[in-house]
Amino acid sequence: MTEKTETREFQAEVKKMLDIVIHSLYTERDIFLRELVSNSADALEKFRHQRLMGDEVFDDHLSLGVTIDCDEKEHILTITDTGIGMSREELIANLGTIAHSGSKTFLTTLAEADRKEVNLIGQFGVGFYAAFMVADEVVVQSRSYEKEETGHEWRSDGTGSYTISPSTGIHRGTRIILKLKEDAQKYAEPETIKRIIKQYSSFVPFPIKVSGDEINTVQALWTRNKNEIKAEEYNEFYKFVGTAVDEPLTRLHFSTDAPLAIHSLLFTPQENFESLGFGRMDPGVNLYCRKVLIEQHSKNILPEWLRFLKGVVDCEDMPLNISRQALQDNALVIKINKILTKRYLKHLEEVAKESPEDYEKFWQTFGFFLKEGATSDFLHREAIAGLLRFESSQSEPGKMIALAEYVSRMKEGQTDIYYINGPSRKAAEASPYVEAFRKKDIEILYTLEPIDDFVFSHLGEFDGKKLISADRADLELPETAAGELESEGATPALAADRQEGLSKWIKEILGEGVKEVKVSHRLVDSPAIIVNPGGFMTSSMERIMRASRAEGQADLGSSKNLEINPSHPLIAGLDRLRESDTDLARDMVYQIHDNAMIQAGLLVETRQMVERNYRLLARLV
Repeated sequence: MTEKTETREFQAEVKKMLDIVIHSLYTERDIFLRELVSNSADALEKFRHQRLMGDEVFDDHLSLGVTIDCDEKEHILTITDTGIGMSREELIANLGTIAHSGSKTFLTTLAEADRKEVNLIGQFGVGFYAAFMVADEVVVQSRSYEKEETGHEWRSDGTGSYTISPSTGIHRGTRIILKLKEDAQKYAEPETIKRIIKQYSSFVPFPIKVSGDEINTVQALWTRNKNEIKAEEYNEFYKFVGTAVDEPLTRLHFSTDAPLAIHSLLFTPQENFESLGFGRMDPGVNLYCRKVLIEQHSKNILPEWLRFLKGVVDCEDMPLNISRQALQDNALVIKINKILTKRYLKHLEEVAKESPEDYEKFWQTFGFFLKEGATSDFLHREAIAGLLRFESSQSEPGKMIALAEYVSRMKEGQTDIYYINGPSRKAAEASPYVEAFRKKDIEILYTLEPIDDFVFSHLGEFDGKKLISADRADLELPETAAGELESEGATPALAADRQEGLSKWIKEILGEGVKEVKVSHRLVDSPAIIVNPGGFMTSSMERIMRASRAEGQADLGSSKNLEINPSHPLIAGLDRLRESDTDLARDMVYQIHDNAMIQAGLLVETRQMVERNYRLLARLV
């Protein structure tokens, strides 16, 4: 062998870049193994392509794969692949010139071929140098697949120079020997290496063996045709990526080539761990680029309100920064987010249509997340609205209906969708706000969670129909075949000429406690109600704001109107009593107001109310 060992210096700017790669580029040391395994996978992919071309190759009998050996005694980690290998010139070009990507060069030579036939992750040429984060010295032994080539060894301590020399007895492929630093000796432990491989390289399409054990035994199902995959395979894959023990509630497997090349496999779990008291969930979808993990539990690839999903998203067009650890093109990430979200919402529509029972289970478990999306995601709010479910006055207890179903049953002349909030269905049904709806036979939705009113206030309308809370002061119900309300058609207990005077007197008593006192045209059985004159703030929204109101802030109750029912005997009696027993009448006014506040779900000053109740009871004995 006539070739001799040659020592070469890195150029000054290359030394500086090398220092950045070793000390600053990567935020986690474990990344070095992902990069080296990715390079090995690239080399194997290149060789497979060359063999398909029909070229005569060296060591054709070798099976394709990656072998990792751990020497805990000598603190040496060795990574060997049976890929395309490198000649002396390629070692110098690929390893001696930082930011020179052999994979990228290889792709440019295949300009006439379909790029998707060669699945390469390496695009920047700096991943190899991550090895110096954990190694005092790196030795690369390689032999090209071409028969006339011989083996060579590249060696460097990463301080500014490298040596290259002939090497005998080398099979086709590349062997990287890392002499680990004192503070990185854990990387010679097989269990540590297995953990990293499982985290970052589980789906590399070639077998990876660590100390004789094959690690990446789970297939990248998202790359396969879904018609060829059995339900059992999906379930096992879900358990692997979702660290679950049960089966998923639903799954969505889809691929698209335009406008981006995306392969995705998303699972809806059976349980909502947030509702079980485990705190806010982290995102459960992992981001891959050509089967190599880029971001675990990605916070960018789906909106936060879909954080309950498990699975993988693989985007071949993913723009990464030089370290492959961060997404680089924010506009493109937004586009990916939009594509995935839109497709998952369509999937939920399909489930709701084809399997109502499964969707009902989904809604009971994860409906809150869709409500969260309706309040925060303007882009997808309309699609989310069609998936919302609520109980209504025409549905059985516990039975949810869609807004579209409500619209389909709207009365002739009805232009709005009505809803009322309550802590339970029974409470909502007993609310004085629904009396007019029941009398006119108009369906009303029951919003039984505080977030529901926020959802409707953000939606504003559905299918061109405004969403109207029943506690609005300006509520006007359409005429229906059911006829007039009793308060509209019957002779009132309180004469018309007395109504205005009583209203003014009650306002004088309550003072700043209410904004106005008016005669109601909606009440049937109740003597009075509290209504919201502004139209935006519903009772449930106000309860939340009251709970968070800082001390000293204005009382929100003063912005409400009190409506009295002139057909109710209590109101007529109050009018008579205010002339015969003013003190008792004043107590009754305050009690009527407090009762109306309680029926609206709003808190009152209990100490004064209890004392007043005792005074009223004392009048009975």
